[in-house]
This record gives sequence, structure tokens and C-alpha cells, in this order.
Amino acid sequence: MPGNPKGKVVAIIPSAGLGRRMGGRKKNYLLLSGSPVLAYTLAAFESSALIDAVIIAVAPGDEGYCRGSLSPFGFQKVSQIVAGGKERQDSVWNALEFASDAEVAVVHDGARPLVTVEIIDAVIRSAFETGAAIAAVPVKDTIKEVSDGMVARTIDRTRLVSVQTPQAFRREILVNAFRKAKAENFYGTDESSLVERAVQAVSVVSGSYENFKITTAEDLLFAEGVLGKRGATLSRLPLP
Repeated sequence: MPGNPKGKVVAIIPSAGLGRRMGGRKKNYLLLSGSPVLAYTLAAFESSALIDAVIIAVAPGDEGYCRGSLSPFGFQKVSQIVAGGKERQDSVWNALEFASDAEVAVVHDGARPLVTVEIIDAVIRSAFETGAAIAAVPVKDTIKEVSDGMVARTIDRTRLVSVQTPQAFRREILVNAFRKAKAENFYGTDESSLVERAVQAVSVVSGSYENFKITTAEDLLFAEGVLGKRGATLSRLPLP
């Protein structure tokens, strides 16, 4: 497999969550059109020519189960399945330690299976150019700040975006951001929040409203609809 001419790119897929809003079921292993949610996620990264390797972070003790559930698909780029940590941030850090030779690290939610190769590649290219990049879409709804059950103010949405993954960073930028967060005992909701705190500019590329995260049972139904529209199945790799 030829290497990336700009430097090695490693994708980190945190998949250690418990899926509390799914009744405690591990959503990455739920079936979507007959295949695990995580398998669809990995198929997109497998199909990207810019991705050299993939590291999956799972709940401790789930390594064998994850490997077995993915074995029928023959993914060639999955290089490691590692134990995650208590929080998502801990899981990504654990995986990042196995990507010491990466020039760029890409982080993507395991339960975000409708990502496309085009989005993955756009975020990676932007990270090579600027050091840090995220996928996002404009906010559609009116956003209001609420205090004690009452509207405090309406926020101008023209400058707001809904942030997604993938998020890509030059590895040294991400490592430094993680170290700063750890030293200050700070936990963010995504990797970009850590990088922003380290005073690093983050570029934004266009995501897709279809690139949503599987969080509730309804999301599975919506994802089935998107896959049906695309005519996509894991029996016909590569995916979009």
C-alpha cells in the first residue's frame, strides 16, 4: 500500500461508549442494514486513499469481541484494537500513543457511520495545510439561551455551526493539546476544544447533515433511510 506523500495519516475511532441513550446497548455493534454500525464507519476510512492505518479504541475487555464482529469484512487498514479509557478523551489518548509515527491523526466517532470519503479527505487536506481541521454544518434551528426554564436571549445563528467528526490534526499539535488538558484536569466534548484551548487555530470544512451520530433508536431508522437512498451495502465496498 503506497504511503501518503505528505506524511502518514492514522485514523483513531473511539468506540468505547456505553450508549446510555440506547438503554445501555453498545451502539457501535448494533446492526444497520444487517451489519454493525462500526463496520460502516470503518468502510469509509478503508476506502480513503489518504488513510494509512486505523486504530479502534474499545471498552476494556471488548477487544476480542470487536475483532470478531469485524472479521467478516476483511478490513486491511485496521492496525490496532486497543483498550479505551473512562472518558472519550482518555480513549483517544490511549489510541494516540499507538500512532507515534503519524504526521496527521484523524479522530472520528465509531457511531457516525454515514461519513463519506469526500469529507474525510477534505478534513485531512485542511489539517495538512493549517494544522487542525474539523467538519461542521450550519445550524438550522433558532438557538436560544435558557435560564431557570425561561428564555434569556436568542442567539444569532449566522455564525454558528454544528460540529461533527472527522477532526484531523498534525499529531504534535494534538499531543500538546492533550498534555495541556491533562495537566489542567480539563475534559472537552471533542478534540477541537482541547486544541482551541492550546491557542491553535482550527479550520472548518463542510460536513454533511447526513453525517449524524447514532445516539437514539430513531437515529438507526434515519440511517437506514440514508443507506437506502445511497444504495450502499457492505457487500459492495468501497462505500461512498
